[in-house]
Amino acid sequence: MYTKINYLGYNPYFYTFNLKTSRMKRRQFIRTSMGAGVAAGAAIAFGNLNKLFAGPVPPADLPFDLVAVRNGEPAAMFDKAIASLGGMETFVKPGQKVVVKPNIGWDVSPERAGNTNPELIGRIVEHCFNAGASDVYVFDNTCDEWNKCYQSSLIEPFAKNAGAKVVPGNTEKFYREVEVPEGVRLKRALVHEAILDSDVFINVPVLKHHSSADLSIAMKNLMGIVWDRKFWHRNDLHQCIADFSTYRKPDLNVIDAYRVMMQNGPRGVSVEDVVMYKTQIISTDIVAADAAAAKVFGSEPEDISYILKAAELGAGTYKLDQLNINRIKM
Repeated sequence: MYTKINYLGYNPYFYTFNLKTSRMKRRQFIRTSMGAGVAAGAAIAFGNLNKLFAGPVPPADLPFDLVAVRNGEPAAMFDKAIASLGGMETFVKPGQKVVVKPNIGWDVSPERAGNTNPELIGRIVEHCFNAGASDVYVFDNTCDEWNKCYQSSLIEPFAKNAGAKVVPGNTEKFYREVEVPEGVRLKRALVHEAILDSDVFINVPVLKHHSSADLSIAMKNLMGIVWDRKFWHRNDLHQCIADFSTYRKPDLNVIDAYRVMMQNGPRGVSVEDVVMYKTQIISTDIVAADAAAAKVFGSEPEDISYILKAAELGAGTYKLDQLNINRIKM
């Protein structure tokens, strides 16, 4: 299942999923009807993905509100996307402190798609330093044991090799209380000091199914910067997700839809939950990013409650037909 390689010049003990094996398993999985829900969901999602990438040619004289990239490897897709937004220099200025926040919630390997793709995180960190960042921090408040999540996901080694400081989020001492003035149910939260002390916040979730929130994408990924997230689950999860999206909007949202967990989220059970989409969605508008990613998954944005609630609170827009979208097919 795994091929040992010297991956992108990093240390040779790194492992990466054999993509040929992944595609073979997916085809076999669909043919044999083991999990018709995933097969049906994938068919719907691929149809919506085609629609998302079949939109009108954007006006050349307007900046892009959102970039959708398809059919490339994670680092190469990000290179194309960030270039079309003016480069990382648009978001990171010399001497600034940057936080890159992946989903590192689970002690699973990359092919399980429970966490953000490690290659993508490494490349984003590189772009930040190339733009002049003084420091780049990477962290998550994980669900499984944090040090195992950091290692099994491969995010820690990729981030460190790119020069980032990988910090923990596993104890309350790292968090400070903030108010959420526009929150309906969520009025305050304990937020990680790395976010509070940073100049630039780059949110890098993975798109996947979630048993409680329907989908885990950019807004849901913000639960990994707070300590007291159990409150969210007890007090209308969708409303709390929407509420917190009004607190501090990330400067950039980069949604990893390279491998997409179609069922059994947020942790997943096996690689048979996963479909290869080789897609990224990038936007400064967190609601628009989630709306586009929902379509990639096969859902309509209007069917995801926290997307509608966040739009109602003014956190962004889910109406993609009103946006200037750059669609890139590699």
